[in-house]
Amino acid sequence: MADEERTPAAAAADEHVAVGRVGKAHGLDGAFHVTRPRLISLQAGDEVVVAGASRRIARRGGTEERPTLVLEGVVGREAAEALRGSDLLVPRAALPPLDEDEFWPDDLVGLAVRSRAGNDVGTVTQVLGLPSCDVLEVRRPAGGDLLVPLIRDAVPELDLEARLLTVDLDFLDEPEPGGEG
Repeated sequence: MADEERTPAAAAADEHVAVGRVGKAHGLDGAFHVTRPRLISLQAGDEVVVAGASRRIARRGGTEERPTLVLEGVVGREAAEALRGSDLLVPRAALPPLDEDEFWPDDLVGLAVRSRAGNDVGTVTQVLGLPSCDVLEVRRPAGGDLLVPLIRDAVPELDLEARLLTVDLDFLDEPEPGGEG
């Protein structure tokens, strides 16, 4: 997509990384559960972007697996519920450094997906953090989605610089695109 065609959300996604989502309200003071917590531990005083607005975390509770947050300016249960489903974003620069062979899950969104035979399978639309492993949601060119576990048997090759990953459709028990199976 050309730079002039990029939406503000797409530009923000390049500069920020989702570290969770606003879940259901917790109590009456504007607190909420964080769903899909990942990557870093959110703490009081940290800045997050939620629903397009930058907010400071006023209070953090809960556990690492099920944190609860109160954001400055989000007062009352109704205000927290209004944000439900919104991503919690942090600046990419605030993330800890990665080793050479590591990546953030958000870096995979938008990658082209090819089969081992070189056929176009689709594009990664999101990374789902499931209990057993992360799963790539791949939008197929003809429509519909393919779920691909992010394990070496299913994804034998990943090239972030080329913005391309290869999937093993035999392992996934999926037919080659354009083939008869």
